[in-house]
Formats: sequence, structure tokens, C-alpha cells
Amino acid sequence: MLRGNGEIGVSLGQQVRNHILANINSGEWQEGYQVPSESRLSEQLGASRMTVHIAMRDLAAEGVLVRRQGAGTFVAARQSQSTFLELRNIHSEIEARGNRHTTDVIKMEEVNSDLNLATELNVVPGSTVFHSLLVHRENGRPLQIEDRYVNPQFSPDYLEQDFTKITPYVHLMAVAPLEEVEHVIQAVLADEFSCKLLEMKEGEPLLLLRRRTWSRGMIATSARFLHPGPRFSLAGRMPVGR
Repeated sequence: MLRGNGEIGVSLGQQVRNHILANINSGEWQEGYQVPSESRLSEQLGASRMTVHIAMRDLAAEGVLVRRQGAGTFVAARQSQSTFLELRNIHSEIEARGNRHTTDVIKMEEVNSDLNLATELNVVPGSTVFHSLLVHRENGRPLQIEDRYVNPQFSPDYLEQDFTKITPYVHLMAVAPLEEVEHVIQAVLADEFSCKLLEMKEGEPLLLLRRRTWSRGMIATSARFLHPGPRFSLAGRMPVGR
């Protein structure tokens, strides 16, 4: 019961919300766990059903819970969050969340640049560039497709790297000191190939981050990072007016 033992100065609705969040954050209610019904929580907590309904509705709107008609309410999968304004190693980000990072190497190849790719990398059309296609996983679940093209001038041995042991980020930061970064973000729909790699349904939303990096006055890399929309978010913070 919340009444009598509730937090001083905290509304009953907030106490219901805190109760649900405490169970999730403690690990008592894991991802996919079916939350007790509104009527059950109302009885357990001594709150009106409407109060419980509003708390659960708000948590669903925030992505903490998932409501499935006819089935009930469940604990949602937590979104993984990455920084947008600064470049960070995905391996370090995943480990900082207490999770395990693994990488699937799909392609490591030499390609001749077409006009579009040559323009992106500012090289002569037909020039040889290196291409890697990787899938990064968090606790075994696909989190990101990394589709990267590299100017060989910056890393002649790029295709010899073992990206199951280090990330392209670590290797490239060592050989191509960063001077400038360009980011473009788009919301796109998953195609058949992306769905297969990310284990999604075709037509589900994806977050696409396009990135180009400059080093020694030249474009070193051009990359596309695709993330499952419901499992991922980007965040950034920067000073303004300083």
C-alpha cells in the first residue's frame, strides 16, 4: 500500500510511477515482463484505477512500457543511446552500459569508386577505395550496421585489420588524426537487406547517420550507420554563446 507509507510531498500518481520504475530498475521486472494489470496494481497499491491508468499510460508514452491490445502491458526494451556531437568508440559505449559488444564482419573489400562515391571522398572516379560492412551487437542483439568507405592513403592496411578484435574507430583514430566531422541524420524505412542484418521486419523505422571525417586536409572516410529506430537514440550536448 502506498498510502501511509508513501513519500512525503509526492502525489499518489508519482508514487505509482516510482513503484513501477523501481521494479524495472532493480531488475525485478525484466524486458518483456508482463506488468500486473491496472486493477491488480490498484488493489496492491491502494490507488484508484484511474491513477494507475494515467501512470502506466505516461510510462508507455515515454517508451518504458509497451501496451498490447488484448495481451496486456509489458516492460519495453531499453533504447541504447549514443552521442551525436562527439565521436566515440561503440565498443566503449556498449561496455559503459555494462553490456557485451561483438562484431560480425560481413564484407572487407577493395572497390572502384563510382561518381557518387568519388564525390563523397573527393577522389578521382574509378579510384580504388576500401569498403567494410560490419554489424555491431549489444548482448548478441544487432544494434548498428556500419557501412564504411576509406581512402587508402590514410590506411593502406585497412583490409588486413581484424574488426572482431578492434573497431574501425580505434584503428582510424590512430592512423588518421581527426580534424573535421560532418554528420547528417535521417529517418528511413528498413529494406530487405537491412532487415536481415538487424533482425527486423521490412518497413520498420531506422535511424540513419551519415558521417564524413577529414584528416590532414583531406576526406579520410565516408560512412553510413544504420540503427533500429525502436532500440536506439542519439543525444548530444554543446555549449552555446561562449
